[in-house]
Amino acid sequence: MPESIAVTPHLLRDWPLPEPSGSKAARGQALVIGGSRATAGATKLAGLSALRVGAGRLSIGLAESVAPILAIDLPECGAFGLAEDKQGSVTGLQAKSVLASELDRADVILVGPGLDTPDGAKRLVELVARETDVTVVLDAFALGVLPDVAQRARDALNGRLVLTPNAGELARILDAETIEEDELPEAVTTAAKQYGATVSAQGFVGIGSELWQLTTGDTGLGTSGSGDVLAGAITGLRARGAALDQAAVWATHVHAAAGDSLSARVGRIGFLASELLGRLPQELQILQGD
Repeated sequence: MPESIAVTPHLLRDWPLPEPSGSKAARGQALVIGGSRATAGATKLAGLSALRVGAGRLSIGLAESVAPILAIDLPECGAFGLAEDKQGSVTGLQAKSVLASELDRADVILVGPGLDTPDGAKRLVELVARETDVTVVLDAFALGVLPDVAQRARDALNGRLVLTPNAGELARILDAETIEEDELPEAVTTAAKQYGATVSAQGFVGIGSELWQLTTGDTGLGTSGSGDVLAGAITGLRARGAALDQAAVWATHVHAAAGDSLSARVGRIGFLASELLGRLPQELQILQGD
């Protein structure tokens, strides 16, 4: 097992986040791309999470049939409709023309929440790899298609990529049948090296040969939408100026600490991913992250 660094409140207080100040532009612009018709809520969770940890501005690209609904439901964002098929799945076609201005001004781009087809996800990953040079966070389907993405696109993402896989997705990108709990540390560091990425998975964060391990978090975090909140938190902290590894470590801890807080109030299981959102700023404040 690779040697790991324990992530504790003391470690984080000695590694302070950039002081939030200035206008919304100064705190960074986050772009979330995902949201097929049936799973548009995933982009809402991720986008709100990015704002809750301090990103200044939010744009969301999602299936065109539900974009107007999200624009009303989430007035804090700009919503942009993406081409979809008859089932409401985002195809990734013509996405460049729809998102051109947002791609140009985004400080961080999250791709994946709510996507549900590999072809659409692959086109979107290749688009952000080709058209941008900022940090890209991949979650869910966008992460799972990474082995199928063109090599030139993967090369373009090297060093600016963040992955947030669950155990199954981690096995997929490493071409393994399964990954057991005791294999997680090695798998996280292997994925980080193989894809030139920062990897947050199952309580571990790896980048290069470095590995951090959480000291908080419980089973209640294994609930629908929780991963979208985590990916959004990493996106938001990076947007407001945190270093790549710092954004991943801080967000992974704060996400888990929010779950612990809800466990104490609601129970070890049964709290909702949307309830994590309200705890994120409070957990940051406890750690003097704001």
